[in-house]
Amino acid sequence: MKANVGGVDRILRIVLGVALIVWAAVLGGPVWAWIGIVPLATGLIRFCPVYPLFGLSTCSADKR
Repeated sequence: MKANVGGVDRILRIVLGVALIVWAAVLGGPVWAWIGIVPLATGLIRFCPVYPLFGLSTCSADKR
């Protein structure tokens, strides 16, 4: 898997993922808030499986 999530995109994914998980686990948010696992994981591993389908990448190394 080639990294395709970088910079600001990565930070936003991690922050959003953690916020949703905290909302669900600690603050008693709705069950759907556990979807925060997805942006957290894609931010941490720097790969989004949807991006290649559309030919997208936010990594500066991939932009030429």
